[in-house]
Amino acid sequence: MTTDKQTQFYSMGGTRAIWHQGWKAAAISPAAPDAWAGYATQRWELFNTDEDPSECHDLADTEPEKLQELIQLWWAQAGQYGALPLENRNTIEVLTTDRPQLTKPRNRYVYYPGCAEVPESVAPNIRNRSYTVAVEVTIDTENAGGVLFAHGARFGGHALYIKDRKLKYVYNFVGDTEQIIESAEPLPTGHVTVSASFEREGDSMPAAGTLTLHAGDKEVGRGRIKTQPGKFSIAGEGLNIGKDGAEPVTDDYPGEAPWPFTGGTVHRAAVDVSGEPFVDLAAEARMAFMRD
Repeated sequence: MTTDKQTQFYSMGGTRAIWHQGWKAAAISPAAPDAWAGYATQRWELFNTDEDPSECHDLADTEPEKLQELIQLWWAQAGQYGALPLENRNTIEVLTTDRPQLTKPRNRYVYYPGCAEVPESVAPNIRNRSYTVAVEVTIDTENAGGVLFAHGARFGGHALYIKDRKLKYVYNFVGDTEQIIESAEPLPTGHVTVSASFEREGDSMPAAGTLTLHAGDKEVGRGRIKTQPGKFSIAGEGLNIGKDGAEPVTDDYPGEAPWPFTGGTVHRAAVDVSGEPFVDLAAEARMAFMRD
């Protein structure tokens, strides 16, 4: 948005407007879903804000010359202030296009407890693909519980945690739907690698498929979920190991903020986005942990 005493120019996310000497023109272009582009044919509204400050009376049909004057002024201002070219992708294309990153993307990411929160911009990209989240943990007591892995927050995210001796995975779909899969039997004490593997099925959008829980090589739970096509958040919470941040992915966590894992030790966590079968990943993880 730019402004002076005579003109105010506005452009954001496909929405456009201009005010000039008491007249305002605004394009009818909702930001979503899929309503961008076709700018040359979109309808504009026109208001005389001196006489109609609440903008109740659209004068586009009765003052076509004034409207065209403002539309042309908008394009001139857009060119002058660097607002061109305009975004013309649809919502899904915008959400699913990766932005440039400082680090080279890879298939396997390993994290350790005690590390700082990892911003989503550099966290593993699990959007619209199969993935596995695995955590190596030692469970000392039957009362062990808390967050093993968490990425995101209340308005979108996923987490792997233990509650009431059950391994649980939650995928919070845009803050609207909590999809929780839990193990059918209690976890035993001892050293184990627990994991949640999502296998995408088809090419639907949002991506949908089967989420499978494992304790070691043993499958302990299964269910269907859908996943977000875009990031969990533009800014805010990222990825945490052994706890969650200020806004939890779910209110189902045991304990109190930051819902740390207690009654045992989280050794490390891995996120794999290669799409390889879980059995292969489990074997590789065991070998890697043994080497370390």
